[in-house]
Amino acid sequence: MNATVEPARVLVLGCGYAGTAIARLARERGLRVVASVRSDARASALRSDGFEVLQRATLDETIAEHVDDRAHVVVAFPPDGLTDARIAPSLARALALTYLSSTGVYGDHRGVVDDTTPVPASSLANERSAKILAAEKVYAACGATIFRCPALYGRDRGLHMRVIRGEHRIPGDGTRCLSRIHVEDLAQLVLAAGSLPRETRIRVAGDREPAPHVEVVRFVSEAYGVPMPPFVPLESVHESLRADRRVDASRVLSELGVTLRYPTYREGMKP
Repeated sequence: MNATVEPARVLVLGCGYAGTAIARLARERGLRVVASVRSDARASALRSDGFEVLQRATLDETIAEHVDDRAHVVVAFPPDGLTDARIAPSLARALALTYLSSTGVYGDHRGVVDDTTPVPASSLANERSAKILAAEKVYAACGATIFRCPALYGRDRGLHMRVIRGEHRIPGDGTRCLSRIHVEDLAQLVLAAGSLPRETRIRVAGDREPAPHVEVVRFVSEAYGVPMPPFVPLESVHESLRADRRVDASRVLSELGVTLRYPTYREGMKP
């Protein structure tokens, strides 16, 4: 880790669910935060919460005006196939650069996923995965830390909320494995990455205990006293719920010295 130079401020490009959690934690730690958003509603909400907001309908090379050698730039918006390549060169001066990717790029891979797991060739045929991988390539060329993240959840968002509301369905027999990370723990990882030497690295993020789908749902059902959701055919649910991946994030947790606040779904989803 770089022990002499730490980021003085954080520029979050795309202040949605994950970006806002990162911005809040950065502010709690005394860093200056600039939050970049597109919509009037998000801009208004963030300003009401006391954040400095950069509202742009589109991002371009002028973003360089907000980047210097003490900035940690976090790219947290979904790729559109154009913006990432347009702005990446303008982020070159940043002390640290972090890109939030997705374990969805592992597509139909089943079993353990870690930093050495290759992306299946079939993922390039998936439009969303192809865009994510293209964005990763752009930021990798700039020396970014890339976090491939599983499902994000928090106090009021995630599988447990769908179960509580009676909206969830269990895919197949429920034995396929779920990986996840609490949004506050992702924020911890991202900010810790701001102290790493600027070089390209790809890491998977996740909590300490991937678990079978039905096990997580049963825990939520019993904890909140709500009925178990019905089982439905695997092909009837969104592809993200058909995954069967055990994300092993032990390397990055050790590398960054981060202790998860929510190491398993039990801590994160309990009432």
